[in-house]
Amino acid sequence: MSQDGASQFQEVIRQELELSVKKELEKILTTAPSHEFEHTKKDLDGFRKLFHRFLQEKGPSVDWGKIQRPPEDSIQPYEKIKARGLPDNISSVLNKLVVVKLNGGLGTSMGCKGPKSLIGVRNENTFLDLTVQQIEHLNKTYNTDVPLVLMNSFNTDEDTKKILQKYNHCRVKIYTFNQSRYPRINKESLLPVAKDVSYSGENTEAWYPPGHGDIYASFYNSGLLDTLIGEGKEYIFVSNIDNLGATVDLYILNHLMNPPNGKPCEFVMEVTNKTRADVKGGTLTQYEGKLRLVEIAQVPKAHVDEFKSVSKFKIFNTNNLWISLAAVKRLQEQNAIDMEIIVNPKTLDGGLNVIQLETAVGAAIKSFENSLGINVPRSRFLPVKTTSDLLLVMSNLYSLNAGSLTMSEKREFPTVPLVKLGSSFTKVQDYLRRFESIPDMLELDHLTVSGDVTFGKHVSLKGTVIIIANHGDRIDIPPGAVLENKIVSGNLRILDH
Repeated sequence: MSQDGASQFQEVIRQELELSVKKELEKILTTAPSHEFEHTKKDLDGFRKLFHRFLQEKGPSVDWGKIQRPPEDSIQPYEKIKARGLPDNISSVLNKLVVVKLNGGLGTSMGCKGPKSLIGVRNENTFLDLTVQQIEHLNKTYNTDVPLVLMNSFNTDEDTKKILQKYNHCRVKIYTFNQSRYPRINKESLLPVAKDVSYSGENTEAWYPPGHGDIYASFYNSGLLDTLIGEGKEYIFVSNIDNLGATVDLYILNHLMNPPNGKPCEFVMEVTNKTRADVKGGTLTQYEGKLRLVEIAQVPKAHVDEFKSVSKFKIFNTNNLWISLAAVKRLQEQNAIDMEIIVNPKTLDGGLNVIQLETAVGAAIKSFENSLGINVPRSRFLPVKTTSDLLLVMSNLYSLNAGSLTMSEKREFPTVPLVKLGSSFTKVQDYLRRFESIPDMLELDHLTVSGDVTFGKHVSLKGTVIIIANHGDRIDIPPGAVLENKIVSGNLRILDH
């Protein structure tokens, strides 16, 4: 078959597949109850557009030869932004800000049921508690009205709304909107797995929230974007709710509201220097004359090692983003927000292989005007993805003040220790059971724990500590133990007499 004939054949198959998917989606839509019909239609239309693009695009989404280092002035050092100081009218600047937290994720990777934002991280405070405390502190200190907006998913919405009642007396207006609900598709047939709109029973696994890139469309569709613009709000500060370092920074906000060159900046991405632990993080590059976020999934296999190199790509995206509301509205109405599709393969409980099509919020940077990267201190990136991260934020390495965690002044060097807890600690309740109290870690550099290990009260860890209990062994670190540059292995049981 000639090349032309082959591409015609491919095109026919593609069109037939699009038609089949369209029919399936129409069938699903007929099962929607009348009060959900409009909402479901918007979701399924959004999915159809994404699916259409998925069929059009083949191969890696970036041409490696076109990737360049960003120009010097397109990524500003935070120190330079901070050196401008703050204006006297900082309250009126703050009144134009909205804080948006991405709250679509569940705590399943840490062995918890329900929204991740409701996991206790410090003195019984959850991620959500700390967020509300931070914003309330801002509003009281500067006499402002900075609202909090939560982007929930259908997985987290109900549980989150129940909890929100406890903040009724706080000085923070809280709004929520839901990201879309898209159907997972069978990896072989590429047809939706769902047969109707319900997402309980057999259908629980048939739907998914399509990544945080969905924020632009779902924020716009919810009507909340227009409401906030009507209230005089100009910028959103978007971050993951599990990043405890993502607090409102007045210097960055001032830079946006009073740009030094007079040209308004529509999109700021906070980046920070890579360490060996961050080699997979997305990086900012110059691509066809625009700043562009490149994720590891988009990199051709032959160049993955180069992408991971700390010397060539020195920074990565923290996913702390400052975005102009007016620009989101304009681009959304022009259908001009361009984000690469992330194809995420999953296996359902029954063994069925599916794929879900997602997008990432930072990938839209290339669609905005006058975008900027700001290289911020590492302290603005403090994500809690695992119990190893949880141990750090619960420890005396950090002090808590008005919902914000800051590195303790008693630690002599500003770097965070490297902590690796083994699989016995993966679930939060197992982890909590294994520590009678959180060890003193002020002088710790590196901790590795593997196997059946427990810690007594008031343990102190310094330097490099490695504790390995082999299969069938157990190690109980005694109360009050001080371990400095030690390797502990074998079997050590401490039992009540």
